[in-house]
Amino acid sequence: MPIITLLTDFGTKDPYVAEMKAVVLSICPSATIVDITHEVSSFNILEAALILAEASQYFPSATIHVVVVDPGVGSERRAIAVKTKHFFFVGPDNGVLSLAIKRDGGARLAVSLENPKYFLGRVSRTFHGRDVFAPVAAHIANGIPLQSFGPPIGKFIELSISEPKQIGEAYEAEVLFTDKFGNCVTNIGEHLIPSNARSVLLELEDGRILKLPLVTSYASVPRGAPLAIVDSFGFLEIAVNMDSAEHLFNLKAGKKVKVSFKEH
Repeated sequence: MPIITLLTDFGTKDPYVAEMKAVVLSICPSATIVDITHEVSSFNILEAALILAEASQYFPSATIHVVVVDPGVGSERRAIAVKTKHFFFVGPDNGVLSLAIKRDGGARLAVSLENPKYFLGRVSRTFHGRDVFAPVAAHIANGIPLQSFGPPIGKFIELSISEPKQIGEAYEAEVLFTDKFGNCVTNIGEHLIPSNARSVLLELEDGRILKLPLVTSYASVPRGAPLAIVDSFGFLEIAVNMDSAEHLFNLKAGKKVKVSFKEH
């Protein structure tokens, strides 16, 4: 039973997700469709790429991951499908697939989606998720080889996560994205955190300086108290127990923070 995942910024108010599922099931009725999320911030390619890279690795081999965070829909941007060691990835060539592809060891075959035989009969200029990506994923699930969808490509757009800049004993870091709970994921990887660190000195853009305990669980501090923690992505996260660091500290994707680690 083939598995197809969907990851979009569509939300659930409109019929877009349901239409993609309807197309998949009309072509491959045996498919199991899994929603990774449809609540990616609108047009936020990096957020979608990070979520895909994190979630995709837990699926069984041969899972087909479809991503539609596509502000360039209808333009000259390519539509692509990529085979890696374990998975297939289908989506726009805007970098949204690249972190997950890299995490699975890189592309073994990448093609430009150009064969209309495997699209819906009428391809709109605004909804390639339904008219191109969903049918292609369903045909892959039916066993159609990747070469049938279009010519191979040697390169595709790749995203890179910005590296924190070290300034003396501190780092100038960036918030990569914020989740539903208002937790703020920074670009400081766990490998940069000293083993003897017990707290984080956080300097915000507005000049506020906060000392946050570096903990192993949100419940390590009282409700409403701020904290720092290594999250499931392996990055340093700024959070508030049962509240929103995003709102309390005016943090959002792209914001800069200065971080230093303390032994006490």
